[in-house]
Amino acid sequence: MCNALGLFAEWGRAMSGLIGRQSASTDAQSCVRDMYAAVEAMSEIAECWMNDPARTVAAQSELCMSYAGLWCASMMKAFGGDAEPVVKPEPADNRFKDPEWSTNPYFDFWKQAYLLTANWAEDFLRHTEGLDDRSRDKAEFYLRLVMSAMSPSNFPMTNPEVMRETLGSRGKNLVEGMKQFIADLDKSGDLFTISQTDTSAFEVGRNLAVTPGKVVFQNELFQLIQYEPTTENVREVPLLIAPPWINKYYILDLSAQKSFVKFAVDQGFTVFMISWVNPDARLAQKNFEDYVADGLLTAADAVRRETGVERCSVLGYCIGGTLLGTTLAYLAERGEERFSSATFLTTQFDFSLAGDLTIFTHEDQIAGIEELMEERGYLDSSRIAAVFNMMRPRDLIWPYVVNNYLLGKKPAAFDILYWNQDSTRMPAANHKFYLREFYASNKLAKGELALTDRRPCRARLEPDVSGLRTKEDHIVFYLRGLKDGADSAPLEMTLTSIKLNLKKVRIPIYELATKEDHIAPAVSVFKGAQLFNCNVEFVLAGSGHIAGVINPPGKKVKYQHWTAPLSANQTLEEWISSAAEHPGSWWPHWADWLAGRSGGWVEKRAAGRRLGVIEDAPGSYVRNKG
Repeated sequence: MCNALGLFAEWGRAMSGLIGRQSASTDAQSCVRDMYAAVEAMSEIAECWMNDPARTVAAQSELCMSYAGLWCASMMKAFGGDAEPVVKPEPADNRFKDPEWSTNPYFDFWKQAYLLTANWAEDFLRHTEGLDDRSRDKAEFYLRLVMSAMSPSNFPMTNPEVMRETLGSRGKNLVEGMKQFIADLDKSGDLFTISQTDTSAFEVGRNLAVTPGKVVFQNELFQLIQYEPTTENVREVPLLIAPPWINKYYILDLSAQKSFVKFAVDQGFTVFMISWVNPDARLAQKNFEDYVADGLLTAADAVRRETGVERCSVLGYCIGGTLLGTTLAYLAERGEERFSSATFLTTQFDFSLAGDLTIFTHEDQIAGIEELMEERGYLDSSRIAAVFNMMRPRDLIWPYVVNNYLLGKKPAAFDILYWNQDSTRMPAANHKFYLREFYASNKLAKGELALTDRRPCRARLEPDVSGLRTKEDHIVFYLRGLKDGADSAPLEMTLTSIKLNLKKVRIPIYELATKEDHIAPAVSVFKGAQLFNCNVEFVLAGSGHIAGVINPPGKKVKYQHWTAPLSANQTLEEWISSAAEHPGSWWPHWADWLAGRSGGWVEKRAAGRRLGVIEDAPGSYVRNKG
């Protein structure tokens, strides 16, 4: 009785919190927009089914026959007989790992009925005719969301583990679960966020991002970290890393055992890391060009000044790699060489096969995102996290609903999930450019992406512009410079829009794709690698966007990798068929490749010996919460 009253009280608190949150207009508009998109996608499917009634009836009859077979098998099992399962879950499907899903006829029936329905719906949609690619992708996405939500593992009365816990604790698990739901509600931002890990177990600078180093440069977009060497001598050519600005950089510097940064330092590389700022409304107008000029290129210049080496190696991860590839094409158009080699980790340049994220990059979706950003000047981190969770609801949403709210357990401590929830905001101008120019229009792959040619003027300039005229496709500014305190002749500075072509990039490239990547699909990364007209070392790693990258060498390495020469006319399937499989991490293979392009050995470099030290790593920017 006490637990029942406690559950009722907590339920009332939860409802009050939910009702209070509905007053936020942007949230309400966003939910309505998402619901409309789902209904629109399902309506298109229904229309196709009605246009082919014969096939629809046949498919429904097939499903009914499957149900009948399941009913007979379940009755036989209920009365002590042996019956082979009509359908089995995939081996990697952890929703049905409890033994009672197979031994108890009641739970086994619900499990198989669900799997039959889900498989039937997915197969029927796959063979539905009359849908264009965009409509099919949307329908598959929303069907996956719906079917994940309908799993019997998500409901107390059809989940054996929840039933045992509820009866054994007399409902205490549900009371505790409601408390955890309220706690998540209280700490959520724009959108409700489910706790995926025990956040109290981690702290950036204490047990995450702990590789020793110093912040040696900063501006309003980033801090630059130089890591302390661990070898007596280091490679001559330093390495600059550009992580994605959609997340914190320390995915590449987790615990010491999982740190890509520490591994690189231990190989004798002088490593610099860009730690992007977590932007607020003050940086709303910072666009993609600013991230090129004031971000990556400014960081490269700081590395040059700190080490005295004219050209460093550079690595870009995910959209940090897209930024890097765009920058390389930009430099190639200007005839400049700032880097000696480039590494791309799960990076897309051709977005024609960009996977599930394309669902959110059609005109109606982009317009909605822009409307949200217009109000604040940035896209809130909770919306970005929600998008990635919705792409894998079976793994990133519902297991935590069951564990936290139905079983009443606190989530386990997991460093990658802590990082996953520590996302950042996106400045409006930059995010708009990225969605429209890359995802929606695919301009970089088409050779249509244009950036402003920012050629710096060597003299100090007065703030007032004495003249302005247009000339063809660019603007010419006449500015009066100051030299030794005296007026000088007017200076002409030209801002020209230049189109970028990845084929003009000439430096050696290492390109990594991961086999099960749902954010940057391997086929998309492969197509992007073929856009370069230089020496590209293409490598395919096992697992997905994060685990395939953060796969350090050691005794417990989970995933393998494949290597083979890359041809411009190959398909990914053809490349895989000719590739050699190697057990273990790709990290040593990359280190050997980079070492061959990093010069000889020189005396180790103390961090900040020329630029000075601002603060210890990991710096202050990474600690700013989204």
